[in-house]
Amino acid sequence: MQLRKMMLVLTALGAMSGLMAGCGDDDTGGQGCTSNDDCAGTEICHPSAGVCVTTCESGSDCPDTAKTCAPLGGTSTQANTRICQCSTDVLCNGGTDSESTDLVCSDLDTVCVPKCDSNDDCGTGRVCDTASGQCEEDDTTGGTCTGTGQSTCQYGQFCSSGTCTEVPAPTCANFTPAQGGKQPVWTISDTGPIIYDITQTFFDQDNNWCATGRTAKARVRAYQPANSTATFPTQKSDLPGFFYVKVDGATVDGETLILPSQYTTSNGGKNAEFTVNFCTTPTSTTLSIGLYFTNGNEICAQLNR
Repeated sequence: MQLRKMMLVLTALGAMSGLMAGCGDDDTGGQGCTSNDDCAGTEICHPSAGVCVTTCESGSDCPDTAKTCAPLGGTSTQANTRICQCSTDVLCNGGTDSESTDLVCSDLDTVCVPKCDSNDDCGTGRVCDTASGQCEEDDTTGGTCTGTGQSTCQYGQFCSSGTCTEVPAPTCANFTPAQGGKQPVWTISDTGPIIYDITQTFFDQDNNWCATGRTAKARVRAYQPANSTATFPTQKSDLPGFFYVKVDGATVDGETLILPSQYTTSNGGKNAEFTVNFCTTPTSTTLSIGLYFTNGNEICAQLNR
């Protein structure tokens, strides 16, 4: 009787072991991470893909989804660590019998990762190919361009001295909620106008704009996305969704800060240039401004007397 009980226990344990092994073989990866602490004991966090990957000594240590055991590579401290690498999207999703298509075998990292839907799903210096779900190298950042505005650069970049350059991030108090400012919401997936340049032009007495106090003025340059049909209106009075954000986060209709004579468009309405005017106190020597278009980027400038 005792022997029979022991045999039953061993049989049950064997079945559980088989189930656990089956779970490992069916592992499809793609668990997001920011450090090795986010991953299981036999895994590390891939430094560029941002997913947990299994370490290995040979292909037999790897799940069926990624059977190649090879060094991670790159320049990180884990470059020589051997990890399980994938070969096809089909295997990443569990094989030909699986109906899942959520994962791809990364062209850049050779590990199973979730398909991207936008550039926000990819790391720094990468953009999303929404057709394939692959994050690819952004070969336009730092690329050459001509003219002004977007030119041949990606949306969210602008042509600066012949080089594609990212628009500056909003770092002023106007867009810092912890300091009472407005929460920035723009992402590279949006489709609104991009403000790429703010240049101070005046900070002094100007009774034509400000009866008392000083007037601060700045020239603003913006563009509409090249891949859209949107254009800027020919008259400043028709300018939609342009806003000035104060240091306390309060929002003002930016169109009211522009004189008709200080608004122009070019490039078939794709580019706009205009001057914004601000009233300050008689003793003011500095003014922090925040500007944005609806669905466009938030941008800051510091005007000084």
